[in-house]
Amino acid sequence: MAQTFAFDVYGTLIDTHGLVSSLERIAGEGATAFSQTWREKQLEYSFRRGLMKQYDTFARCTRDALEYTCRFYGVEPATDQIETLLQGYRTLPAFEDAGPALSDLKAAGHRVYAFSNGTAEAVETLLISAGIRELFHGVVSVDDVRSFKPDPGVYAHFLNTTGTHAKDAWLVSGNPFDIIGAVSAGMHAAWVRRSKETVFDPWGIEPDIIVPGLGQLKEHLI
Repeated sequence: MAQTFAFDVYGTLIDTHGLVSSLERIAGEGATAFSQTWREKQLEYSFRRGLMKQYDTFARCTRDALEYTCRFYGVEPATDQIETLLQGYRTLPAFEDAGPALSDLKAAGHRVYAFSNGTAEAVETLLISAGIRELFHGVVSVDDVRSFKPDPGVYAHFLNTTGTHAKDAWLVSGNPFDIIGAVSAGMHAAWVRRSKETVFDPWGIEPDIIVPGLGQLKEHLI
């Protein structure tokens, strides 16, 4: 039976640490830690904006998080370096297993959507740059409802937009908070655990399946 798949973008299909080599120019040997803090703060800002009902785009969260991270590590990059990093975030690379996994699901007759905290324009740009845009039936952005995952309203928005019942929909994400949000909304969920060191939140809300990479999805879902 055909299912509808919502693929998280940042951190699931797209490598959010794809700028580490660029970050070495401002953070040196601390570039990996800098990238991790930037990502963590980016998500924290989206959570806080969602809770406070003070919405701004994910790009704004990304910019503000970068400014925070520079202050935290005591670095002062030039304005053009900041702009180069932010532009680089719009063209981050896809994980190698993204294209084949999406192709397999689409070939099997499933509907495949990108479902992201980013604006539709930013996600379209990202997917085109990564060479995987044609593998999706469409892009669904939380920007339409001016909130962020894991707000229940954004999962309802995905289901409404795609005309899907929750029982026929899967979220595929590398982010535990996203998995918990989708399952809480009645969807199925596949957690992509790329690192054995990643710990799932002990909330008693579990994914339907856990895979070490997108390449293993077809063993469970096709």
